[in-house]
Amino acid sequence: MVCNRCISVVSAQLDTLGLHPLHISLGEVILQEETLEPGTEEKLDSLLHAHGFERIDDRKARLIERVKNTVIRQVHHSEDSERKINWSELLHRELNYEYNYLSGLFSSVEGITIEQYIIRQKTERVKELLIYDELTLSEIAWKTGYSSAAHLSSQFKKVTGLTPSEFKKNHREQRKPLDQV
Repeated sequence: MVCNRCISVVSAQLDTLGLHPLHISLGEVILQEETLEPGTEEKLDSLLHAHGFERIDDRKARLIERVKNTVIRQVHHSEDSERKINWSELLHRELNYEYNYLSGLFSSVEGITIEQYIIRQKTERVKELLIYDELTLSEIAWKTGYSSAAHLSSQFKKVTGLTPSEFKKNHREQRKPLDQV
């Protein structure tokens, strides 16, 4: 789950099955029920799948999902994104795992590094801010944690094949849903 609408959809599907969530956040649901009736997991899986979601049972897959959700939350939904972030410290603090372990696990499953994933998420945030057309490139660079507009432009071009000004002018490359980055 990557947005509040996603949380709403999941909440509605849980209600449909008569389940009682104690907590729903990006990528995590804690239910009041300690055990589920036979067949409920399959029904839940079917309902979630119909809306483009899947239930993650595997501990390592859940951990990777938590890494992704932490990055998404920090890049797209946090006011703290207006500063330089030490990602290894943040992920270690939030997930209570050594960064080297998280990095190796993430790379082995996702096929890209955490750093590449962060860059892709930041690129989507930059696209959003460019489309809004309210900030200068230097302000966008500062807001997204880049050291300069030149550094932002360089990474943006590596990911998209366009400079920020080309993207802004043409809007050729549409933004991607966050869960497909």
